[in-house]
Order: sequence, then structure tokens, then C-alpha cells
Amino acid sequence: MDLKKIMLLTLLAKRRAGAEKVRVTMRGLAEELGTSPQSVLRLLDELEGEGLIKKEIVGRKTWVALSEDGLRFLEGLCDSISEAIYNGLILGEVVSGIGEGAYYVRQYAPLIREYLGFDPYPGTLNLKVLFPKVVFDALCGVRPVILPGFVKEGRTFGDVRAYRVIIGGVEGAIVVPSRTIHPPKIAEIVAPVNLREKLGLRDGSRVRVRVVK
Repeated sequence: MDLKKIMLLTLLAKRRAGAEKVRVTMRGLAEELGTSPQSVLRLLDELEGEGLIKKEIVGRKTWVALSEDGLRFLEGLCDSISEAIYNGLILGEVVSGIGEGAYYVRQYAPLIREYLGFDPYPGTLNLKVLFPKVVFDALCGVRPVILPGFVKEGRTFGDVRAYRVIIGGVEGAIVVPSRTIHPPKIAEIVAPVNLREKLGLRDGSRVRVRVVK
């Protein structure tokens, strides 16, 4: 599809034309698209002909709404772009945790050994996610390994979702507890080695993490 058409569809969606009919002017749309009103009119006619929008002219007023096909087109485009951009890549900045990682890694160590195949270093590497917006964008569509919850000495430890990753050539896993105090901008990584020492990292270091699909 022509790029101008995609830009126009996106602009209409931002104006909430996906939810209801919205009034538009050729001049207003043209200014935002950096083109002429005549070109906008032609693009609207073509989008209507392709069944992606519904257009109604009442007197001198033009009303436009995205059709179901138009919404599905944008949704598919969004999914394709997200898959192409994120594609399991995380850019992060090393930050200090609150000091509880070692305790929890020790509790889950037998399960990490059983389900992930390595003996974890007693501690986690915490990354502030710089790209994508939140860690779950990079994990979308990836099936996690579930470390089942258990009860130990009267204390309940919940399920943990683990996503295999590679960081600096070292295999590890991003762990997401069922109950966590960390915001979605923080990724916790377990590995068989001390990643800070192995990779020469300190607070503020930037690293790339690849999610293994």
C-alpha cells in the first residue's frame, strides 16, 4: 500500500475515527500529511474504494470512519512492525537491585537446575529496559518456561516465568515472578555466572540481550 495512504489511515485512527465518525477537512489533513488538499481527497476516495474507510459528505462537511477492514489492516500492520522491530531484542542499562535477588535465587535454584539446565549464580543482574518500552514487548509471543511454585518452611513461593536469553555470549534467563515489586521497565536475569564480573559490567553499563525463541 502507498505510504501516504498508511499515514492517512494512521492519522484518522489517532483522531478516533476507529470508534466513530469524525469530521475532517481536506486542508487540515493536508497540513498534517505535508501534501495538498487535492491529494488528500484523492487518497480518501481510494481508501473508500478499497473498503478501508467509510466517507459521508453532508453539505460542506466531510465525515470519515475506519471500516472493520481498515481497523484490521492497521492492527496487522502494527503486529508486523512490532515483530520486526522488537524481534526478541532488549537494550538495557545495568542498575542495582534491592538485595533480595540472592535469597530468591537460592530458593528456586533446584527448579532452575531442573527446568533451565544450569546452576544459577546466587544473584540477579537487574537491567533498566531502554528498548522496547517495557520488557514484555520483547517477550511477546515467546513461550516461557514455568518454574512451579512451592511451599517451604511454611512460606509460599509462587510460580515464576522464565524466558531464555543470551547476554554477552552467556546463556541465562529473564525471570518474572508471579508476584514482583519491580516495574515492567526492570528485567531480572539469572545466569550460571556472575554477569557483572564475567562481562565487566557496573551500574550504568549498557548491554544487549537476545531472547531465545
